[in-house]
Amino acid sequence: MALTGVKGFNDILPDESSRWHYIEQTARKVFELNGFGEIRVPIMEKTELFCRSIGDATDIVEKEMYTFTDKGENSVTLRPEGTAGVMRAFIEHKLYAQDPIAKLYYMGPMFRYERPQKGRYRQFHQIGAEITGVHDPLADAQVLNMLTIFFREIGLTEPTLQINSLGCPECRPSYRATLQAFLNERSSQLCDDCNRRLVTNPLRALDCKIPGCSAATVGAPSVLEHLCNSCNDHFSSVRRYLDLSATPYSINSRMVRGLDYYTRTTFEMVTGLLGSQSAVAAGGRYDGLISQLGGPAIPGIGFAMGLERIALLLGAKEFTSQPDLFIATIGAGERDVAFRLMDGLLKVGVRVEMDYEGKSLKSQMRRADKLKSLYSVVIGGNEAVSGRASFKRMADGLQTDVALTVTDIHALVRKSEQ
Repeated sequence: MALTGVKGFNDILPDESSRWHYIEQTARKVFELNGFGEIRVPIMEKTELFCRSIGDATDIVEKEMYTFTDKGENSVTLRPEGTAGVMRAFIEHKLYAQDPIAKLYYMGPMFRYERPQKGRYRQFHQIGAEITGVHDPLADAQVLNMLTIFFREIGLTEPTLQINSLGCPECRPSYRATLQAFLNERSSQLCDDCNRRLVTNPLRALDCKIPGCSAATVGAPSVLEHLCNSCNDHFSSVRRYLDLSATPYSINSRMVRGLDYYTRTTFEMVTGLLGSQSAVAAGGRYDGLISQLGGPAIPGIGFAMGLERIALLLGAKEFTSQPDLFIATIGAGERDVAFRLMDGLLKVGVRVEMDYEGKSLKSQMRRADKLKSLYSVVIGGNEAVSGRASFKRMADGLQTDVALTVTDIHALVRKSEQ
């Protein structure tokens, strides 16, 4: 029997990983421009961390976590999301003692046991960013602007930004009770999951994709109509800052989050290009999470975005790096000349490929075409003796006589890039 990968755990092959590199490099550039530094936390944490942060009644904790007992009889879990681990590290290493205002970003694999589908797998990858220590809605706007700029920088006009407010511990209980009363009257129309969550997390019914639940929640009371004065002022200020920076957005009062720790501002970057899985990035405020995990009472806001979904949105764009030069040789003696030249060019940053197997010149040139090399050169006996060769620009066939030196070839390649 042939060995295959585990279902929902995908290999990222070179053609695809070049697309991922582009996404990751763009994120690093945009985030670091905004003052964020990278933090790397383990993929495995104590199970208690996710139960305390995400919430015992969430689908993630109840159904989706990869949890097991290790040899020391400890319950451990492969991380299903990034914020909890980042905040655990923030508290454990007392980063707040250096400065309560911390700007952190991360990237890496997450794990949830759910049905694999387009853009969503059991091992998936996220890039996320968090700001701690700032109550001011200006921080919310900076995060939202940064996320919008990231998508612009990678060349996507979709997705678009949607925002909402979930209120705070002062005003949300009243809204939750009002919503529960509304849903209880329509419980026969709700799915089993939404009925089960009526007591523990009734807000999740608002974003359930099952048609019966969507129909049952039409006309549901809006959270925005139940905000306290402080939350209402905060949300108004977020919108004002977004307007000042000309960041486009829409308000989606039905938007909720699947994690219990969110308060006030919540947001998603939404697209219609991926079917029902419309959100490619999401996040919000979590002003009580750090103290809930044993840290000081300081606020936070952040988001995560899915690499698989962003890669799908980038579609057929070409990201694979192509060689600057392909060196073809005629005869075994010329291979030494070609190898020495390739080695020198690689050391100064010129991307070079050459034949490894002594194939015919025709086969070598076919490979140069396949690799989409910018230039090609054929080194035969005459070229090896004279130290000069004709370099062919593959796009249009233009040939240039150049000395077979690292300096001259490097100059030719860089000039073509200008």
